[in-house]
Amino acid sequence: MVGEVGSGVNGTRPKLRRILSDRSALVVVVEHRDRLARFGVEHLEAALSAQGRGIMVADQGETVDDLVCDMIEVLTSMCARLYGRHGARNPGMRAVTATKGAEVVVGG
Repeated sequence: MVGEVGSGVNGTRPKLRRILSDRSALVVVVEHRDRLARFGVEHLEAALSAQGRGIMVADQGETVDDLVCDMIEVLTSMCARLYGRHGARNPGMRAVTATKGAEVVVGG
């Protein structure tokens, strides 16, 4: 088992590369789908499936609204920069909770 705190936007993740290249790792478990990769998860799933491997997402609850997903990603990124990677989760969740029910204005 390998644990990693990382963002799906970060392309230099040595632990993830090690897991993907290790054919004995039959299942890659991630907390959220977008933590594995922000874009192209379908390609990773297809490549792993061709090798008889797969991806298991622990939290299947996904937000379908792209704007909400983008806002959460921006808030998480900002909190990670402000508080460090390990402290980003709680402030990020507080920020998301604070914005629930707030009106979103697009384009001014």
